[in-house]
Amino acid sequence: MEISRYLGLMRSLIVYYRPPKPSQWKRFYRNLLPTNPLVFDVGAHVGSKTRFLRKAGAKVVALEPQQPFASFLRRTLPRDVVFIDSAAGSSETEANMSISSLNPTVSSLKKDFLETANNSPGFENVVWDKSQRVKVLTLDSLIREHGVPDYIKIDVEGFELEVLSGLSHAVDLISFEFLPGFADLTHEVVGQIETLGDYEFNLAVGEKANLIWDAWLNSKELKDWISQQPAKSKSADIYARKI
Repeated sequence: MEISRYLGLMRSLIVYYRPPKPSQWKRFYRNLLPTNPLVFDVGAHVGSKTRFLRKAGAKVVALEPQQPFASFLRRTLPRDVVFIDSAAGSSETEANMSISSLNPTVSSLKKDFLETANNSPGFENVVWDKSQRVKVLTLDSLIREHGVPDYIKIDVEGFELEVLSGLSHAVDLISFEFLPGFADLTHEVVGQIETLGDYEFNLAVGEKANLIWDAWLNSKELKDWISQQPAKSKSADIYARKI
C-alpha cells in the first residue's frame, strides 16, 4: 500500500472511530429508525456508520469502491453485513473516481464537483492525485436484490444527485451530505428527493449524532435555510423523512 493512501486510511480511522461516538450513534439510530431496519450505506468509507447502524439492530448493505478502504471493509466488517465493492449512480456502468490520497473522504466521481471544489472553503489544500476505475450500480438494482430499505445513507462528495437518480422507490428515510459551498447542488438533491414523495427535513451538523431542530422543516423552509448559510460554515448531514 502506498504511504500516502495508508496515511489517508489511518486519518479516517482516527476521525470516524474517536470515542464516545459509537454509543452516541447507536442511541441516535435507535431513536430514528424502526426495529431491525434494512439500511443501505452508500459511501461507507471506513465503515463507522455501518458498524454503528449494525449495533443499533440494522441489517446493513454497505457500498464502498475506493481502495484501500474497500479491501479494509471486506476484511474487517462483520459477516452479517453485506459488503459491495461498488459505487452507486444513475445507471449500471463503470466510471473513473478521482482520488485524493491524503484526503480520501473527498474522493469523488463527479468531475465538475472537483472543478468547483478547488475554489471552495475547506478544499484549498486538497489534491486529487490519482484515478480509480470503479463499478457503478443503481439503488433500484440494490432494492431488487435486497428489498426496499428503511433508510439510505449517502456520502458521496457531490455525486448525490446521480445516486438518487437511480432510485424510483420512495424510502422512509434518506440522508445526504450538505456542503455549504455547494448550495445549488443541495437544492437539486432536495428537488430529486421530492420526486419520490412528500418529505420533511432535519439535519445533524458535522459528525454529531443529534438533529438540530425540534420540528422538521418542509422543503421550502430547508431551502431558505440553505441559501442563508455562509460558504465557510460547517458541513452537515440532511435527513429527509417521508411524511
